[in-house]
Amino acid sequence: MIADCLKSLEFADEKILVDTGNTDSTNSIAEKMGWKVYKSQGKNFSEFRNDGLKQTHGDWILYLDADERLTSDSISEIKSLVKTPGDADVGAFALPRTNYYLGKNLLHGGWGNEYIVRLFKKTHLSAWKNPLHEEPVFSGSLKKLTHPFIHISHRDLTSMLGKTIQYTDYEAKLRFQSGHPPVTWWRFFRVMFTEFWHRFVSLSAAKDGRVGIIEGMFQVFNMFVIYARLWEMQVTHAQKSSHN
Repeated sequence: MIADCLKSLEFADEKILVDTGNTDSTNSIAEKMGWKVYKSQGKNFSEFRNDGLKQTHGDWILYLDADERLTSDSISEIKSLVKTPGDADVGAFALPRTNYYLGKNLLHGGWGNEYIVRLFKKTHLSAWKNPLHEEPVFSGSLKKLTHPFIHISHRDLTSMLGKTIQYTDYEAKLRFQSGHPPVTWWRFFRVMFTEFWHRFVSLSAAKDGRVGIIEGMFQVFNMFVIYARLWEMQVTHAQKSSHN
């Protein structure tokens, strides 16, 4: 995935790839393409982004993940913006994002009409916060760009399951560390029903056909796994406490 991402950023004056612990050929591919590889010591997504920010020297900062890439239209819009930034009060820009799941551009279920804040004036970007679902802390106002960039997520069911293992661990730990009440039997049904209602009734996931249904049900499954892992953490913690 990484080569196409980096190719879409060739126009950048400074190119930094943040190594978050990959074990494949990502670093060698990036170095051959002229990128500086920085190995982050961070432990979560905000720390990864903050580590990358510290390595930059330019006036503008643009973030992309490995499964994202810019289009020719979004590149042209960004280039034009950097040359003539306009309102000095604007500190960050949200780009529309087109989401592909299992090869299909999803328009419902929470994936359509999505804007992601990824472009910043460096003097306005302070840091990123939250270990998961990270958010930027910046000064000034926020403005939306017109042309979308592409997010190629969940390319197959195997990668979907792999991502579930990673993200549900983060989510469960955050709930555990915040002192979430003990997980009772009925809470599994409650959180799954709430997520089902959110995806299929409020956001009409089924309108995207079979892929929309699969993705919507996967989000329900994710919620179940998060609370099953939270329950496991709570039980393990209680057992250790009783032995001490």
